[in-house]
Amino acid sequence: MTPLYLRQPPHHVTLPAPVWFRVEDMPDNATYPALRHPWGEFVYCYRGVTELRSGGQVFLAPPHMAFWIPADVDQIGYNRRATTHISIYIDPSLCGGMPQGATSLSVTPLLRAMLDRLAGAQFDATPRQARLLRVMVDEMAGCTLAQSFLPDSDHPALRRLLSSLHDTPWNRQGAGILARRFGLSERTLARLCQRDLGMSLTEWRNRLRVVRAIAMLQDGQRVETIALDLGYATASAFIAMFKGITGDSPARYAGR
Repeated sequence: MTPLYLRQPPHHVTLPAPVWFRVEDMPDNATYPALRHPWGEFVYCYRGVTELRSGGQVFLAPPHMAFWIPADVDQIGYNRRATTHISIYIDPSLCGGMPQGATSLSVTPLLRAMLDRLAGAQFDATPRQARLLRVMVDEMAGCTLAQSFLPDSDHPALRRLLSSLHDTPWNRQGAGILARRFGLSERTLARLCQRDLGMSLTEWRNRLRVVRAIAMLQDGQRVETIALDLGYATASAFIAMFKGITGDSPARYAGR
């Protein structure tokens, strides 16, 4: 899908402070241009799901997660549904405890509470805010690394297949039909999924549906409606899938 909205990030030769942040509202189908910058970036979503493409992988930041982008790493950020996220930019001298590559992070409860304090705020350069930001950087270093929630592939046929499923998460066609549509055998498709995605196509499709469901839950849609929109015959089947991946029912996840 061609993005309808291009957001140009703020351009700085140097950061205004060792740790600087901004909160951004992004509409549906929005993207940032391909870029890299000489400082680290921590991205956390308050609403919606932000996606990052970097180094041939796709990382996602639903509300319970974040991602980390080291300095001088190529990146493209985008979202399919409206989001609100915070970007925290960190001088390289303070990034020693952070991962060396782009990755998803599981946010600690303490860090989430501090991030919630910054929701809707603006950078003000006060000593009090500066202290909070430095403590947040220390807490980021303690976040658990998570695998790419929705990995991608460099294999041309598999990449086209995954792109098609991104646009049609309700698609219930079996692996054999999908393989033939994209010029693969079912056996080859299974092998490529394990090699490039680290999981079966079924698990990858379920993760994609969870990502879509999270955005729909935040829009206030009913679980029954979401289940039907994602191709499930019953709400109970959808709830079981969602809970199997997130550990929570859709209703509990939305409340949390």
